[in-house]
Amino acid sequence: MIGKMHISSMCGRIRPLCRGVNRSTTSQLGRRVLTTTTYGIRVQAASRTAVGFVKPTHLIALHQTSNSHRRASTLESPSSPVVPEAYVPPTTGFLSRLPASWVPYGELMRLDKPAGTYYLFFPCLFSTLLAAPLATPMATPLQVVGTAALFFSGALIMRGAGCSINDLWDRNLDPHVTRTRLRPIARGAVTPFKALAWTGVQLFAGLGVLLQFPPICLAYGIPSLILVATYPLAKRVTYYPQFVLGLTFSWGAMMGFPALGVDLLGAEAGAVRASAAMLYASNVAWTVLYDMIYAHMDVRDDAKAGIKSIALKHGADTKKVLTGLAITQIGLLAGAGLTTGAGPAFFIGSCGGAALTLGYIIRKVKLESVKDCWWWFVNGCWITGGVISAGLGADYLIQYITDEGQKDGVVVEV
Repeated sequence: MIGKMHISSMCGRIRPLCRGVNRSTTSQLGRRVLTTTTYGIRVQAASRTAVGFVKPTHLIALHQTSNSHRRASTLESPSSPVVPEAYVPPTTGFLSRLPASWVPYGELMRLDKPAGTYYLFFPCLFSTLLAAPLATPMATPLQVVGTAALFFSGALIMRGAGCSINDLWDRNLDPHVTRTRLRPIARGAVTPFKALAWTGVQLFAGLGVLLQFPPICLAYGIPSLILVATYPLAKRVTYYPQFVLGLTFSWGAMMGFPALGVDLLGAEAGAVRASAAMLYASNVAWTVLYDMIYAHMDVRDDAKAGIKSIALKHGADTKKVLTGLAITQIGLLAGAGLTTGAGPAFFIGSCGGAALTLGYIIRKVKLESVKDCWWWFVNGCWITGGVISAGLGADYLIQYITDEGQKDGVVVEV
């Protein structure tokens, strides 16, 4: 009797505390996180006391923020020491000028993050500049510029399609990674069905661009779709998804040759075929290099989400691996130029420039810093891709001017 009176009186004293509990959660006290509005604390309910009240396991501070922010605070994200904020629509740049309903589809294409488009475009530009002197007759500067412009539009569209496919595959993983949790599908702004339909639109647009090239380019371009569709699966089964990404992003290193009418399959095209193969392999090494830096932004989140990457596999030896990849890239690039008879401008500008820029990037990047990895990833495409393009472009122009001079009976010394 005394025990019952004691419990009854204790419940009477405790009952006022319960009035602060959000009523929408009282029906599932044993399973949900409770938020008290009176005392400003969040209680993780793991068990009940003898009298049926929740026994708190820990208390954390609660701020008056949106539900999405509260959910985010339950995610441990050591990659970023600051709890990520709720989604904020873009206020600057191209996406800020689009109608609000279009913005998620622009984000799905990563129009606000164009670095991937540039990385996809540069191998196309490399092969165009390397193939231009080999065309019969030699491609004119106007042809080279026109071909490069088509490749850029194709890179923009197909990179967007690839990102859309990636987000469809990763729609259940992205919410658990700090950097990706606010992507359109992950945050619910675009349904998977609408994302799939938008992907189809982009693929048809990419086909339209491909049809502007000589018909033989269809035979070279369409097989790349297999890699585009399967790359997102690689990170689930191997620690080297960057290699699969390299095979995908470097495909353009072969496309410049048929785009300018240089046959890679003919019986007499052995040297050109070898050059295209080495240029392709060189770009694969470059892709793995820069994407390994990129992967360091997510190493801790990836480990918790079960996503594999080369950064997780070789984290302690990353700079050694990056150095090996840089040497491989430059060696293969030099081989591609040597096979096609490239001149000093290529070896000094492209190969020498790549060696200097890659060495500097590897030395300076702070792999433990998310911000630093992002900066070098974004700017590295212009630094290294720019010098390689400059060397190839200079070598092509020298050969073009020399060839034009010989046609006119003028001896040109370069």
